[in-house]
Amino acid sequence: MKIENKTFDEERTLYGIHDAEITNCCFKGPADGESAFKETGCLTVKGCLFDLRYPFWHTEKSNIHNCEMTVNCRAALWYDKDINISDCVMNGIKALRECCGISMKNCRIISPEFSWRCRNMRFKDCILESEYPFFECSKMDIVNLKMNGKYSFQYVEDTVITNSELNTKDAFWHSRNVTVIDSVLKGEYLGWYSENLHLIRCRIIGTQPLCYCKGLVLEECTMEHTDLSFENSDVNAVIIGSIDSVKNPVSGSITASGIDEIIFDSEKADPENTKIILTS
Repeated sequence: MKIENKTFDEERTLYGIHDAEITNCCFKGPADGESAFKETGCLTVKGCLFDLRYPFWHTEKSNIHNCEMTVNCRAALWYDKDINISDCVMNGIKALRECCGISMKNCRIISPEFSWRCRNMRFKDCILESEYPFFECSKMDIVNLKMNGKYSFQYVEDTVITNSELNTKDAFWHSRNVTVIDSVLKGEYLGWYSENLHLIRCRIIGTQPLCYCKGLVLEECTMEHTDLSFENSDVNAVIIGSIDSVKNPVSGSITASGIDEIIFDSEKADPENTKIILTS
């Protein structure tokens, strides 16, 4: 089935269709209908405009290419499986939720609460602005993400992020088994309460990073304006350059060219349990 150059605005206008190609269609209008593609599968959707709510719910094995979803396109993809999204603009709140097997490439996204409780996700060459992205997601592979966020990657598990720029506050809180490689992490209170957070050749910028961590590893990272680092953390870190201050690490090893201030003023933190090595 092929559908081209049509305008739809009614409720569930293409409900349940399968094995269809939808090209250059517009989903907007006075009827203000919802759920255009609910319970659908094996779709190819190209060059379409979505200005209505909930277009793709319970959709499987489909491709969405070169489409625009406006700010009115609320909760665009929920409960979907095995969807490829490429060269799209997504501007509605809650754009992804409870999805599995989503691949996004070269997309521009402005979506508060983006991608909650999703798994088996792939993102490449995307730009994202979101207040609260990637909540409780797992098994993600993220490459070249440029993100502005606030409360990012909370409770995320089993994720690898590479060559990305993450400008965010409170990132990776309560995360588990996350690796970040060759990336910039800028914000406040990075990685608190994380477990097995592994940072490789990253540039870390911002106050009070990496506190209350378990199994924290940093390899060849730089740290800028990072005062009161590693409080109550089990950490093994090799830092290129200096650190503003380190406060009350509980165990492990910290190697840096210099540390402006080392603070041990807690009964929980015994200086003998953390080896601090200054290389210059």
